[in-house]
Amino acid sequence: MAHRLAGWALAIALIAAAAPPPGRAAEPPTAVAETPASAQARRLLDAIVTRDDPGFLAVLHEIAPRSPMSDDQWLALRSNLRRLEFHNVLSATPTTAELSVFDAGREAWARVVVTVEPAAPYAIATFGMRGGRRPADVPAPPKLEPAALAQAITARLDAEAAADRFSGAVLVAKDGKPIFTAVRGLADRETGAPITADTQFRYGSMGKMLTAVAALRLAQDGKLDLDAPIGRYLKGYPNPDAAAKIAANHLLTHTGGTGDIFGPIFDANRLTLREPADYVALYGPRPLEFAPGSRMAYSNYGYILLGRLVEAASGLPFDAYVQRHIYGPARMTSSGMLPETANLPHRATGYTTRGGPLRSAAAFNPYRGTPAGGGYSTSGDLLRFANALMSGRLLDAKHLKLLTEGGITGPDGTFFRYDFGGVTGEGQRFLGHGGAAPGMSGVLRIFPDSGYALVVLANRDPPSADGLATFIGDRLPAGR
Repeated sequence: MAHRLAGWALAIALIAAAAPPPGRAAEPPTAVAETPASAQARRLLDAIVTRDDPGFLAVLHEIAPRSPMSDDQWLALRSNLRRLEFHNVLSATPTTAELSVFDAGREAWARVVVTVEPAAPYAIATFGMRGGRRPADVPAPPKLEPAALAQAITARLDAEAAADRFSGAVLVAKDGKPIFTAVRGLADRETGAPITADTQFRYGSMGKMLTAVAALRLAQDGKLDLDAPIGRYLKGYPNPDAAAKIAANHLLTHTGGTGDIFGPIFDANRLTLREPADYVALYGPRPLEFAPGSRMAYSNYGYILLGRLVEAASGLPFDAYVQRHIYGPARMTSSGMLPETANLPHRATGYTTRGGPLRSAAAFNPYRGTPAGGGYSTSGDLLRFANALMSGRLLDAKHLKLLTEGGITGPDGTFFRYDFGGVTGEGQRFLGHGGAAPGMSGVLRIFPDSGYALVVLANRDPPSADGLATFIGDRLPAGR
């Protein structure tokens, strides 16, 4: 997520490609002399964490008087940063400072970067956050065997639920079989219905996993050339330039320059955007944001476009293709993308604090799930997906390797991986994807080197699932 406003740069990317290389701690911290920039950065961080809303805004207006962001925008941003813990100043000049912080909500290390104006009162000019590494003076999380792991997860779950920060389901598996399951909270606060193992949670961008697998399955069957321009399959695409330059490989790596969907246009058309073709008709005429393959920018529209390719190459509606080639073989009987109006007896209501006190997130939901995400599933179904994928029931070995290791190389030599996994801050390789939206937060991580997999689903705002998933993943044994 990034905003650029009148020269300000705001970049919240705690788990992002911009993070330093994972798998090892940073250099031991050394004392850094205080500067105007570091002093202002620490004042802002202290206000974010310790002040009530009026107190935070009072400090903000004093130290960042020319911020183009509204108070509501700052408060929305702050709601995601309330659990930052200051560790040390990494570097400081009179006008720039970089702080090491721990985000207890995401269980992630990050760097706060602030610049200030060169003269007193040194007003903050830019504020940003980037991925970070665990400092060398902070011990690594302990690796835990099943009994101790269950105790640690239970204690963490109890604390998060007691603080009303988590409501959802957790599943940890070893070699395809659950070794820990737990639920906390309510699926519906009005009726008091509890969350159970059968609860169907909206999963946001976790649905991109299904779209990627669908595209690779069509490539496996010889029906989709991942390097061919999309115009080969999408005749009459509303932007001929994009049709000639974008390929499926660009969409799989978020390098297509296709832009996003969310914003005022989406809000005005939310309930009429019902099929992938509806999105293409609305967003397809836009010019490309950059040359395909030249850089990466996360694109929900790109994955909807990938879903249209699935439809065109297969001759089936996207939902029908997923049912036939993913849900069916994986035996996922509680997952789908049916409209929000469909009566699903086990579907959880999502709850958000966006825009005020905790309330239903229904006003933010799309009409139905899309190839970019927004469908629903259960913890058990997502484990079944993981098992089917890793056992070869969804893709053959060649295309599973392509899905999990493939990508494209940009003009400058940068390798852009398919959006299907990564490396934890502690250096463990994982496969899968997360999802985040108002009232929904979810993570699937498959650790192929150790045989573990974990699922966390929540009907609360992000990062409620992310922090738990990272907490668990960092404590899983690294080998078999």
